[in-house]
Amino acid sequence: MNKIIVSVSNDLHTDQRVAKVCDSLYKNGYEIVLIGRELKNSKNIDRKYKTKRFKLLFNKGFLFYFEFNLRLFLYLIFTKKNILLANDLDTLLPNFLISKIQGKKLIFDSHELFSEIPELVHKPKIKSFWICLENWMLPKLKNNYTVCNSISNYYKKKYNVNFTTIKNLPFKKEVKKGTFNFDTKDKKIILYQGAINIGRGLELMIDSMEFLDNHILVIIGFGDIYKDLQQKVSLEKRDKKVVFLGKMAPEKLQLLTPLADIGVSVEEDLGLNYRFALPNKIFDYIQAEVPILVSDLPEMRQVITDYKVGEIISKRKPELVAKQIKNILEKDFSEKLKIAKQELIWEKQENKLVEIFNTLK
Repeated sequence: MNKIIVSVSNDLHTDQRVAKVCDSLYKNGYEIVLIGRELKNSKNIDRKYKTKRFKLLFNKGFLFYFEFNLRLFLYLIFTKKNILLANDLDTLLPNFLISKIQGKKLIFDSHELFSEIPELVHKPKIKSFWICLENWMLPKLKNNYTVCNSISNYYKKKYNVNFTTIKNLPFKKEVKKGTFNFDTKDKKIILYQGAINIGRGLELMIDSMEFLDNHILVIIGFGDIYKDLQQKVSLEKRDKKVVFLGKMAPEKLQLLTPLADIGVSVEEDLGLNYRFALPNKIFDYIQAEVPILVSDLPEMRQVITDYKVGEIISKRKPELVAKQIKNILEKDFSEKLKIAKQELIWEKQENKLVEIFNTLK
């Protein structure tokens, strides 16, 4: 049995893409060891395969990346394996070095354009470091996949390296509804779920609530600007119109998503990483049969064009966004959503994924 060591820099608990990949590979006869890190608030995880999380002294910035990559390198060099799977650029270096030192097969899953993330826009020295690593390693890789065609085409053009597109789609699900822990009677629910970071369009959505009566914006997730957004809502006295539910386990989130009347994914065009984004929340909304409002960016636009399950944001002004949301809520997308949810599922990506591992170069 081929043993795969899978590396990711998060705490594993809410990383649905990595969980799906590991489940699919395990089901197809591979032995899996999933490596991540343990935070103070990390919850226990129970998987069919082995998991390991490093306890680190540092959990952000350069020292975090240095410590994590050093620990990962030492673990990889002394652990038996046949295949290495690196998730994103921040785990690639130790995997790349071990693959060269020990002659092991390496697969790279690029969840995003890591060197183009908005957090690096105002940190040119740090950004140049990641770009140097990318320039050195990516042209040498042979087994790769990524989340959308735009990123695949970018890597092909820049490095002449092939990436298969494995979209981050959810498993097929029956709609099951839970309940919110606040009063939603006679209210329309606008839902955002995902990372609470810069460039997600959340300030725009909060400002739009000024023009929406009998609507509640529900924000589920956590990130760098979570407290800033809470303060903004408080200062602008929109506490009754905007509700923060924090970070949530996927199984609980799946019960709340179908309660929404509309789901939003209105990321800003802050560089290539966001421009090429195809957030998994879009597909979670579709699976929950919730119509969507998305940014006018290529990958998101393509979903609306192909499946007619919502609308593309027309203008990024609060009053006009509010008006567009009202218009969407007056339309019936139910039949289109039912068709789309049968097509946009992980089960239809799985064969392509397994084929990559069965035919390594």
